[in-house]
Amino acid sequence: MSPVLPLKLSDLTRQIQQSIQDSFQGRQYWVIADVSNHTFKAETNYHYFELIEKEKSSSRILARIAAKAWGNAAVNLMNFEKATGQKFKSDIQVLVQVAVEYSPAFGLQLSLLDIDTNFTLGQFEQQRNATLQRLLAENPGFIRKEGDFYFTKNSQLPFPAVLQHIAVISSDTSAGYQDFVHTLEHNPFKYLFKVEPYFTKVQGELNARPFLNKLIEVFNSGKNYDVLVIIRGGGAQSDFLIFDNYELSRAVAKFPIPVITGIGHQKNETIVDLMAHSSTKTPTKAAEMLIAHNRGFEEKLLNRQQSLLIKTQQLFSLHSRTLTDLKYQLGRDVLNLIHGHRSNLLSLSGLLLVQPKMILNDQKNALEKLKTQLKSASRLYFLHKNGQLDHYQSLVKLMSPENILNKGFAIVKMNGEIISSADQIAEGTALTIQLADAEMETIVTSKTKK
Repeated sequence: MSPVLPLKLSDLTRQIQQSIQDSFQGRQYWVIADVSNHTFKAETNYHYFELIEKEKSSSRILARIAAKAWGNAAVNLMNFEKATGQKFKSDIQVLVQVAVEYSPAFGLQLSLLDIDTNFTLGQFEQQRNATLQRLLAENPGFIRKEGDFYFTKNSQLPFPAVLQHIAVISSDTSAGYQDFVHTLEHNPFKYLFKVEPYFTKVQGELNARPFLNKLIEVFNSGKNYDVLVIIRGGGAQSDFLIFDNYELSRAVAKFPIPVITGIGHQKNETIVDLMAHSSTKTPTKAAEMLIAHNRGFEEKLLNRQQSLLIKTQQLFSLHSRTLTDLKYQLGRDVLNLIHGHRSNLLSLSGLLLVQPKMILNDQKNALEKLKTQLKSASRLYFLHKNGQLDHYQSLVKLMSPENILNKGFAIVKMNGEIISSADQIAEGTALTIQLADAEMETIVTSKTKK
């Protein structure tokens, strides 16, 4: 058997190149793959990267191939970034049009020709819709949907009458935060606001947890904030994916302080926008909303003040007319009263001229009658009293001691004192017995009880 002659590597690679050209030249393919190890050379406008496919269950790499994009393909990538807001970078899934190339010097690789914008936008929307459905399914107590609108615990909170004490979550390098503060400080109505910032990174899905911690910090501060404002400036759509995060959106939905968003996203609403009390497109618009709310309250006060002035003027006019009418009526009534009393006085004056003599005669006759009655009454009174005296005199005579002694009774005395009871007398006692015509002395020899 004759030995096989060895080939130079270049001869082999040319054969491989020819075989690949025969199979793939002029053919283009649409491929779904993940971007990995992406680098961009700005000076040459070249993109270098790998396209890989991973197993869904384990993330094990099933396929990998080098790829590049330049020229028109690089322009297509730039247009893709503008349309989606998504940077062409590692760790994104894309639908790209590629051609297979082989170079003896650089090996097998894919040349990117075009990229499907709608595929990437659709992925964003699918992820967003899945998060919204999860929020509704897992949190029925404080998130619900009616028609195209989402109602959350936060969106149902009432605004205070005046918004002055403001908590703000933003980046410390955000121009949007500076615009927000500048708009509040230079409002045309000279309203005063107290703004307290809580700074954190506000882009990238990996920063959702630090952002959520800032929400918790605001809640735990114990300060009576009127509202919480979430601020971010503009940026690529992928920069706003943090605001489609499930945990962050859920926390905003049930946050106990009204949340206003001004995250600079002009195209679509993020999920945090939907869960918040109110959403605006930019930080400046968020500041203008606060100013407009306070202006509305002031206008209500001014309108009530104007209404009060009008009511006061109306009441003053009404009571002025009433007082004028009363003044006229009072003058007329006084004249009528004076006229009536004048007539009465004239009548009385006529009576006073005639009646004094009549009154004196009547009183004189009454006195004479009373005099006669007094004489008759006094005579009868004295006759009655004389009869009573005679009766009492007769009684006194009947009850006198002399009269009683004349009837055969006696008075017993001991030592000059009248004795009324036998208990006062003992045997041998000397007694004086007084009769009507004499007194006798005697000594008691015995005493018998009856």
